[in-house]
Amino acid sequence: MTRPLPRGGTLLLASIAGTAIANNYAIQPALTAVAADLSVPASVIGLVPTAALVGCMIGFAVLLPLTDHLAPSRLVTAQLCALAVALVLAAIAPGPVPLLAAYVLIGAAAGVAAQAGNIAGRHAPPERRGRGVATVAAGMSAGILLSRLVGGALADIVGWRRMLLVFAAVALLGAIAAFTRLPRQRPRALPGRGYRATLASLPPLLRHHPQLRRAVARGGLWYFAFNLVWVALTLTLAQPPHSLDPTAIGLYSLAGLLGFAALPVTGRLTDRHTPQAVIVACMLTAAAGTALLATGLNSPPATALGLALFDAGCFAAQAANQSRVIALDPRRSGSLSSVYLVLYFTIGAMGTALAAPLLDTVGWQGTALTAIAALLLAAVIR
Repeated sequence: MTRPLPRGGTLLLASIAGTAIANNYAIQPALTAVAADLSVPASVIGLVPTAALVGCMIGFAVLLPLTDHLAPSRLVTAQLCALAVALVLAAIAPGPVPLLAAYVLIGAAAGVAAQAGNIAGRHAPPERRGRGVATVAAGMSAGILLSRLVGGALADIVGWRRMLLVFAAVALLGAIAAFTRLPRQRPRALPGRGYRATLASLPPLLRHHPQLRRAVARGGLWYFAFNLVWVALTLTLAQPPHSLDPTAIGLYSLAGLLGFAALPVTGRLTDRHTPQAVIVACMLTAAAGTALLATGLNSPPATALGLALFDAGCFAAQAANQSRVIALDPRRSGSLSSVYLVLYFTIGAMGTALAAPLLDTVGWQGTALTAIAALLLAAVIR
């Protein structure tokens, strides 16, 4: 039987998840300064977020299954130490190629955020699994939402290189806490399931678990809608008649704090009711927010409310969906989550790629209606 986390263990995992995933985004406000410092075009340094995303996908595919084989204290500590080393390599990078290589490593190591959610779900009693996953998801959401604000402020005060060193120090503090507080018990491996066998078994999981296929379809649809709305909205607000500057557009991201606040409530509801019921309610909430965005961009309060509802629906649904994936087979939750997240991000990336062409073709309202259709389709998949 899996031992429960020590007192405060779930909150520690939430903090680790938030501070780790923040490293994929914190440098973005300083990219212009990075380009100037390295004397390269901004278009080259603009590949840094892509490098982090590639690394994150590698981490989900290759490192997340390790949660089925290694003790949480050992695994999380090692990844946070690797994250700190990668951040130091980025901070001392003499040119764009070493910087991009470092960010692939940063993205892979930052995937410890997904491991944290998996560990919280695995070590929670079944009747509290939703709360555990939602708490870590709240930490991740806070890290994503606040990363650009904190990273930009630190870069302005101490420079982008020292900013990365600050984040490296935070990662080391997390490693110390993980080593001393997280369970040292190694997961009970399934017979004949070494690490290589685990990696080889990932593709067939979709065939063996119909519920995993449905979870991928649901999650992929709302992440597609999430990226579609945010990219298209940013482009729309920057153009006439709105013509907002990047700072004003960035402030709208704070509306996502409602999604952060809604996650603990979602966890309790997931434990009390079925994840499917929670997901349907979340999708209807997100669709209502998108409908408000489709008609209310001329009103900042309406835009903020629409984004708050949209983000809350998407964030909360993700927590409920992941708890459902973990519940399929807690002993193989790392492998199941690996398949889920790789496909989830792949489908979501399509929303990012299609946002600008779709906006040019059907305009903002047509793009918003496309997102609503994806959200409603996610709601009806069972």
